[in-house]
Amino acid sequence: MNITIKQTLTIAGLALGMSHAAVANAWEPTKSVEFIVPFSAGGATDQMARSIQGIITKNKLMSQPVVVQNKAGASGAEGLLDIQNTPGDNHRLVVSSSGLYTVPLATGLAFNWRDLTPVAMVAQDEFVLWVNAETPYKAPMDYLNEVKKTASKIKMGGTSSKREDHIITALIEKKVGAKFIYIPYKGGGEAATQLSGKHIDSNTNNPSESISQWRAGQHRALCLFADKRSSYTDKVTATQSWADVPTCKEKGLDVQYQMLRVFMLPGKVAPDVTKFYVELLQKVIATPEWKAYVKNNALKPTVMIGEELRAYMGKDEQAHREIMKAAGFLAP
Repeated sequence: MNITIKQTLTIAGLALGMSHAAVANAWEPTKSVEFIVPFSAGGATDQMARSIQGIITKNKLMSQPVVVQNKAGASGAEGLLDIQNTPGDNHRLVVSSSGLYTVPLATGLAFNWRDLTPVAMVAQDEFVLWVNAETPYKAPMDYLNEVKKTASKIKMGGTSSKREDHIITALIEKKVGAKFIYIPYKGGGEAATQLSGKHIDSNTNNPSESISQWRAGQHRALCLFADKRSSYTDKVTATQSWADVPTCKEKGLDVQYQMLRVFMLPGKVAPDVTKFYVELLQKVIATPEWKAYVKNNALKPTVMIGEELRAYMGKDEQAHREIMKAAGFLAP
């Protein structure tokens, strides 16, 4: 079949037009996008969501605005049910953590993260054993030996009940034979304030939740619940960087725990919607602002998407189920 020059140009023009149409028809938000945080304001998840909101706005990574909504009721169940009950909504994401598993496991809540659409894990958060800086404790076992002597009189604060901080507390108790009075709060910000006021004796806050109190000399970091020290060597206090905080294992307390930071869409959204948000978050983590945030808050920069993320979450959920069963935290 012979094709004339005119026909060739016509075909090329059609192909170019179809290419432009494909680009023009790529999905993007048509109204404001809501980040649902199932924790109270001031906690690590809330801080991260608002930081990413600011990065998106500053760098004009999206044409529509981002609105952060805190829905911390019932230990985060309010926020989880809220996102679950809006399948197909392309303009809402939940910014969550291991609470995706721990809340349903502890309460019997009719929620399963598999009914949502995983977008991306953007980091893992670490945990620190904190005490008030005016106490004499310089090492974790100094403090925990005192806890063992006082038989359920020492107060450990944390975010919610039967969640990450409570789980770490249970792991400590099992490892050393101590027993705390565990005091649940709505978020890490409140737990930090209560420790500064000496209303509790310790907490297991994330670095970001207590960094201002540490810098101000109000809190002392006894150890990090990780397999190795932080890689961040810039000084945060006058004398210490995150890398100067020893692991708990180094100091005789073999307890480790890390928590994912993940974005999830509702269920039943189209693949091109997920693709848009995956690419948006990839742009976020490439910015100098995000790299600075990760460094300043001692986050572990772990990024996962797609099937790798689904597989990780399945294993992580099972690990939490086993820990919570041993602690007696599972719903009957």
